Amino acid sequence: MDSLFNPDILLPTLVGLPLIAAILTTLLKGPGLRASISIAMALIQLIIVATLLLWFSNNGTNLETQYQRYSLGGWGAPLGIDLAIDGFSALMLALTAVLTLVLTVYSRYYFFEPHSRLDKTARFWPLWWLLIMGINALFLSGDIFNIYVTLEIIGLAAVSLVALDGSRAALTAALRYLLVGLLGSLCYLLAVVLLYRAYGTLDLAQLNAIAEPTAITWAALALITTGLLLKTALVPLHFWLPLAHGSAPAPVSAILSALVVKTSFYLLARFWLDTLAPAATDYGLLMLGVLGAAAILWGSIQALRATRLKLMVAYSTVAQLGYLFLLFPLFSPDEGARGAGLSGPAVSAVGYFIVAHACAKAAMFLAAGNIMRTFGHDEIARLHGLAKYMPLSLFTFAIAGASLIGLPPSAGFLSKWLLLNVAIDTAQWWWAIIILMGGLMAAMYVFRVLNSAFISVDENAQTEPKNLPTNKLPTMMSLCAFLLAMLTVVLGFNAELILDLVTVGEDV
Repeated sequence: MDSLFNPDILLPTLVGLPLIAAILTTLLKGPGLRASISIAMALIQLIIVATLLLWFSNNGTNLETQYQRYSLGGWGAPLGIDLAIDGFSALMLALTAVLTLVLTVYSRYYFFEPHSRLDKTARFWPLWWLLIMGINALFLSGDIFNIYVTLEIIGLAAVSLVALDGSRAALTAALRYLLVGLLGSLCYLLAVVLLYRAYGTLDLAQLNAIAEPTAITWAALALITTGLLLKTALVPLHFWLPLAHGSAPAPVSAILSALVVKTSFYLLARFWLDTLAPAATDYGLLMLGVLGAAAILWGSIQALRATRLKLMVAYSTVAQLGYLFLLFPLFSPDEGARGAGLSGPAVSAVGYFIVAHACAKAAMFLAAGNIMRTFGHDEIARLHGLAKYMPLSLFTFAIAGASLIGLPPSAGFLSKWLLLNVAIDTAQWWWAIIILMGGLMAAMYVFRVLNSAFISVDENAQTEPKNLPTNKLPTMMSLCAFLLAMLTVVLGFNAELILDLVTVGEDV
């Protein structure tokens, strides 16, 4: 039976399946057929990832299986291409599969415009699956050059999806996103050159074993950090994110915020705490934490000042990303030897936070997209009567907002509670203050929207015609957003499923 759950066969499938979907949706005609193929492919991908997780639950406590590798063509490192998976990357793949399925179903209705001559699905679905392929390949890549290739695939597909609407704002945001992404990729590629020159290998595991705190290694780590911080949009390098996420179609905004910006953070965590850990200094870890704290405060302030709903949610992403970077100062050698893998209380807390934030932020962007589709705008000051006309979308927004705030019993509450515990246990109480302040500021901008939504339209008779719904929303679009919001509640009662996966092999 164990052979049925051997990931050697499944790992390349997670890269090939989205590529096949991209090709099919390019060749096939008709928006309905493309959507049906995409939903079927998303479901198959989820089944494959579920099989991988089942295999990990049965075998992940063994030393030989905590970090599984697959060599394409049998070559192996350093000459061949290796795919690798451990508990943390398995968690990210599972999150990708779940969000892909829900967002694919949502997109089937979002882009279905029977009275429009312009078929956006002809461009959307191939780009969508190229993006998914890049994300899966990044989480499975076993060497730093293939990671560069996946970063380029993700970046180009994401930029094209942002520009899909063709509006002036979308094209401007896409161009800025493209230039920032190319600069970040160039920094990363220069680091690849330095590391290959110094160590003669590009394999992550081999670099982990032989990397030393030399000038070249420090320079490479600095270049990697600069490039990935640009892609993650950490303050003060966040200038491209609000416009890009705020101008993109709702499902694109959802996946950008929930997954794409997390890919570069995932790599930062890998390089700083595992692959190039010998070159990581306490000062560098502290500085990353300080930038994270600044992002929490600055992003929250900008979300409070935003006048558009999607722009507010985008600035909220800037703020929430800051929590992830608290991993670096909270991670210590006491949790487990640096370079021995991503494990420990801080890693578990951040891994859980990634899942909680991804579900909540995707739900919030979909709810915002539903509101914009129905009302024809997303100006917060003009959302009076929203509670009357769109109760389910508003309820979805409220549940997702509660998770971002950190209210029980949501997954957001548990993730922040875990971070607070780590901060207190490591006697770094100042991070606890930042976490609490971020939660209070999140409450302010979430309740600002809810307050506007519950104001009766009758109290604003002079603007009533502008506040009435103008379009009918498909029920499935509301249900998809609601499902993601409810996931944040369900995960709040089942934290062990995620925490156990992140810590696979930790006690070995």
